[in-house]
Amino acid sequence: MTHPRPFGPTAQLQRLLHSFVLDPAWADSLLTVDMVLDLATELMAEGAEAVVFTPLVVLWMFLTQVVSDDQSCQAAVERLIAWRARHGLPACSSATGGYCRARRRLPEALLHRLVQQTGGRLQDQADPRWSFHGRAVKIIDGTTVSMPDTPENQAAYPQHGRQAPGLGFPLARMVVVLSLATGAILDAAIGPYQGQETGELALLRQLHDQFEHGDIALADRGFGSFLEIALLERRGVDVVMRPHQRRKPELAEARRLGVDDYLINWSKPVRPAWMDQATYATMPEQLAVRWVKVQVSQPGFRPEDFWVVTTLRDSQAFRREEIAELYRARWHAELDLRSIKQGMKLDVLRCKSPAMVRKEVWAHGLIYNLIRGTMAQAASRQGILPRQLSFQGARQTLAAYRLEQSGATASERVRLSEAALASIASHRVGNRPDRSEPRYCKRRTMKYRLMTRPRHADRSRQRKAS
Repeated sequence: MTHPRPFGPTAQLQRLLHSFVLDPAWADSLLTVDMVLDLATELMAEGAEAVVFTPLVVLWMFLTQVVSDDQSCQAAVERLIAWRARHGLPACSSATGGYCRARRRLPEALLHRLVQQTGGRLQDQADPRWSFHGRAVKIIDGTTVSMPDTPENQAAYPQHGRQAPGLGFPLARMVVVLSLATGAILDAAIGPYQGQETGELALLRQLHDQFEHGDIALADRGFGSFLEIALLERRGVDVVMRPHQRRKPELAEARRLGVDDYLINWSKPVRPAWMDQATYATMPEQLAVRWVKVQVSQPGFRPEDFWVVTTLRDSQAFRREEIAELYRARWHAELDLRSIKQGMKLDVLRCKSPAMVRKEVWAHGLIYNLIRGTMAQAASRQGILPRQLSFQGARQTLAAYRLEQSGATASERVRLSEAALASIASHRVGNRPDRSEPRYCKRRTMKYRLMTRPRHADRSRQRKAS
């Protein structure tokens, strides 16, 4: 597709995407500059075209911030100046103001939908052997992220209620839907950490459209409610979850399917405030849920046994041991979130306004999905699971090859791509089944006192004391 280039040069973004989408067979289906242009044309109003900070250039700069060890705006501007110098273009100002203003104009929906598109395409391209009984498994999990303590961020994402004013940081809650097969982010919902309708279940209801008929939703006990299971099942989605801690199995009235395997009917609860009467009336009066007891024999693990509930009611097609192993795979969500938050430095965000905070989250999610796409390519070539490859190893390999690819010819890029995929495939996750480690640190930290008053109050006291 040929575009009238309404949003400026595409070379930088094209080169960046090529550094992730290494295999041409995947490039046209995962993410291309044409796809970005189509979406930008749809979302951005026509207006005066910027000379330096065009939307595609700004998107390239934003994404390079995410992949760089130095994620500052100053470093992003210096990379642009260096690129312009290399191509014989006049240098732009080294001040960051122009870039920051242009980044604010970039639509949040552009980044969000790019995350959805790349995650969805990775899920669609996943090898059938990576599925569970031929069905897609999507993991649900929640987490939190911190951000700079600005009035705007505090207003949108207030700090924890137990912290005194001026001593905490704004806190946002996120619920993420991840692909078990590839590890890609399919979608996420972001909201305040506390307040009405800000819990993980409320955020998950914003993500129901990510689930298609035949999917299996995998989640912990925070999502195992009657109404949530009923809403997903109405979409043709089965669930594998732990029940809420207050719900106990009523074995006296259960139908026994096998050893530690029962079918129990749940009764519909009272209508909650968030559900309207019309929707509540469509909910079933009873819900048949299969309860499977999981025995944990590994020393150091807790608890020793627990229950898993599922709507995969056919005990012959889905054996108890398979359900237990599938629920155990839910732990991959914790590892994926660790890769995003710690490996990609998303745990503490940098932006000072709520809109930019959300854009920062989506920019990290897009880069994360592109790395996962490269890992899926490498795994497919080797006939292994993407989960057998190291995310950090893939990230480091791509960073190393990105510099070499930037000045390579077309034939050289093909050779470098082959070498990069082979290197990524060599970074296997260690086989450490049932690993158990005590939770403490050996290295001592600096013994500074914790802040108990706002910084400006202490500065004022120091001035008065002197």
